[in-house]
Amino acid sequence: MGSLYRASKLARSRLRQLSLLSSEPSKLRPLPAPEHPDLPCRRGSCSVAGPAVDLGGYPPERIRNFSIIAHVDHGKSTLADRLLELTGTIKKGHGQPQYLDKLQVERERGITVKAQTATMFYRRIINSSDIHNEEQSDYLLNLIDTPGHVDFSYEVSRSLAACQGALLVVDAAQGVQAQTVANFYLAFESNLTIIPVINKIDQPTADPDRVKAQLKSLFDIDAEDALLTSAKTGQGLEHVLPAVIERIPSPPGKCDLPLRMLLLDSYYDEYKGVICHVAVVDGTLRKGDKIASAATNQAYEALDVGIMHPELTPTGILFTGQVGYVVSGIRSTKEARVGDTLYHARSIVEPLPGFKPAKHMVFSGLYPADGSDFEALNHAIERLTCNDASVSITKESSTALGMGFRCGFLGLLHMDVFHQRLEQEYGARIISTIPTVPYIFEYSDGSKVQVQNPATLASNPGKRVTACWEPSVIATIIIPSEYVGPVITLCSERRGEQLEYSFIDSQRAFMKYRLPLREIVVDFYNELKSITSGYASFDYEDADYQTSDLVKLDILLNGQPVDAMATIVHQLKAQRIGRELVDRLKKFIDRQMFEITIQAAIGSKVIARETISAMRKNVLAKCYGGDVTRKKKLLEKQKEGKKRMKRVGSVDIPQEAFHELLKVS
Repeated sequence: MGSLYRASKLARSRLRQLSLLSSEPSKLRPLPAPEHPDLPCRRGSCSVAGPAVDLGGYPPERIRNFSIIAHVDHGKSTLADRLLELTGTIKKGHGQPQYLDKLQVERERGITVKAQTATMFYRRIINSSDIHNEEQSDYLLNLIDTPGHVDFSYEVSRSLAACQGALLVVDAAQGVQAQTVANFYLAFESNLTIIPVINKIDQPTADPDRVKAQLKSLFDIDAEDALLTSAKTGQGLEHVLPAVIERIPSPPGKCDLPLRMLLLDSYYDEYKGVICHVAVVDGTLRKGDKIASAATNQAYEALDVGIMHPELTPTGILFTGQVGYVVSGIRSTKEARVGDTLYHARSIVEPLPGFKPAKHMVFSGLYPADGSDFEALNHAIERLTCNDASVSITKESSTALGMGFRCGFLGLLHMDVFHQRLEQEYGARIISTIPTVPYIFEYSDGSKVQVQNPATLASNPGKRVTACWEPSVIATIIIPSEYVGPVITLCSERRGEQLEYSFIDSQRAFMKYRLPLREIVVDFYNELKSITSGYASFDYEDADYQTSDLVKLDILLNGQPVDAMATIVHQLKAQRIGRELVDRLKKFIDRQMFEITIQAAIGSKVIARETISAMRKNVLAKCYGGDVTRKKKLLEKQKEGKKRMKRVGSVDIPQEAFHELLKVS
């Protein structure tokens, strides 16, 4: 009976498939396997119901590789979801929103941290007057979801290098924002075909004509080229993929050349090891091939090869122009460097241009909130860096906080995301020291040193500092025109140099400033949002080092420097910052049985001081009258005891004190 039931069930499923095939074909029907009888059949398993994937049926001219770039909260992830649904890559209503944003921090903050890829199969039907002579063309579309923030600009540039075009998404109500400008120029400098998409046209405040005028004014994009869509309601989405096929060129690689692959990103899987997202530029990759890295000269075996459709879908092969994944036995993501060239071992190829190692621009100390939790923090950092090899980690020791780590990050957002992931995903409780940037100091003997940790900058009477340099950034700020005055004042206070000032339209101003990276590393963005009632948008890109008058500011408790609180500041701001630091510390350090002096000093010169008086027992309580000499003797004895306690006593610095220091700019 069981076999009869299974046979009946199989027959019913076959009938359902036949009825579906006999119905009218959809223009956006998912297409796992096109018919190309003249090409060899190379099949692999597929993660969705349907025939196995035959990648051999998609020559480069039938492939389109593109990305979606946008400012935060302009609908990039929602548009990606709709395209995946329209092509049948995912089922509508199944799975979580923002499908390609795998990390919790990405969904919470509306940003992309890790590059993701998704392969879509699309059948384009060209309408004809004769319904029996409709032309059908099958395409393979690779969506490469890239990080959008400048902190990950190198990763973005490598991901865009695998694309030939990009959808530039702009909110129909908010218009062009700071990241829109930055992302446009990243794509423009990568020679990508840019398709403007004005999204959220269903909003009551949408003004597509105004946005078209902004695109023309800032980027010289014709209004007729813009697509009007609403990813939320689906309005206008039927024009997006045809525009991708018509406007974006196919990959330029050659099938008959030796294999060259661009490594887009990687992540660690507990069962498979490191999984690399790759774009095949030239040649063909097959499962079992021996491959090598141009950056590390290490050789590996391609243990598994496939595409993301939308999850890992083994195919056993990747052809020229295709984007997928490879599992090769790499044990650490530190070996899988973004931008690296992978090629067949024992072959000689020219590495793909543009590779460079990670450049760390923001440094901070990380310590466990409870000194006994160092091993737990160490374990959490080891697990997290398995998926984020761009962080530099070295162990360090602090007199105030014990054992911890000195961490180097690509930028401010990278640091914030790393801290958030440590706390949310791995449950670590951390204390972060004041973020700093890499400074360069030149001494009188001509030697130069780069300082990433202010505590390591020792005062040497034999060598005098003759010159200092600090990194700078080019900041882009877009604000409503009524806030121009306060923003100019803020940038001037942060030692900014105005480079450009213009009006996008009658309502919004566009400004560019050169700012020291140190001045925006803590609270610049929050203050900018505050003085503009939340309407400002801000982005920045790395610029050159510039000369500056810098000094090391030490914090001393009872005459002993606290290395975790040392910082490097501009000479003109040292007095104010020193005063603010000691005032804040006085509020958060608890009174002890002995007096505590808090000092801010530059070298041997104290520039600010506060005193926390000691808690004192009333030793005169038992003296009822009597000779005054008896009282003086008791007070002198107490005073001597306080001195001895001060020499051997230690000051406990609460976690809140370090958090307060982060607010002092």
